Amino acid sequence: MDIVLWRHAEAEPGEPDEGRVLTPKGIRQAQKMAQWLERNLPSRCRILVSPTVRTLQTAQALERKFRICPEIAPDATPETLLAAAHWPEGKEPVLLVGHQPTLGQAAALLLTGSTQDWTVRKGNVWWIAQREREAMNSNYLKAMIAPDLVMK
Repeated sequence: MDIVLWRHAEAEPGEPDEGRVLTPKGIRQAQKMAQWLERNLPSRCRILVSPTVRTLQTAQALERKFRICPEIAPDATPETLLAAAHWPEGKEPVLLVGHQPTLGQAAALLLTGSTQDWTVRKGNVWWIAQREREAMNSNYLKAMIAPDLVMK
């Protein structure tokens, strides 16, 4: 199973937190990452999105169907996020559009086995895959990409 963690793009400051919108830079970040994801995501990928405005705007740049998932809202835990993705039992890849610190903590948990405060920068994608070797599963970082590294 593959799990793709996409942190929302840059958003304006303000309250309420759930209503913050993307900045012009954030819109460009989301569009660039959406182009990269469109070229690389399998067509059968499930997409789960936090219910905040900034994550919805980020996901909408991809122009694919997605499901709003309250389990990956800003106050989610890494364990809740992974459960929403059906990790590791899921049969299809999943893209989660969410928030810090949960995405970084989930990446650390998947790659090291313990929750740590890793940083996933705004607009970045971390693609973590699972492989089976000698009847044992292990996770590895398949890709990590930032919007400013995406070519037009």
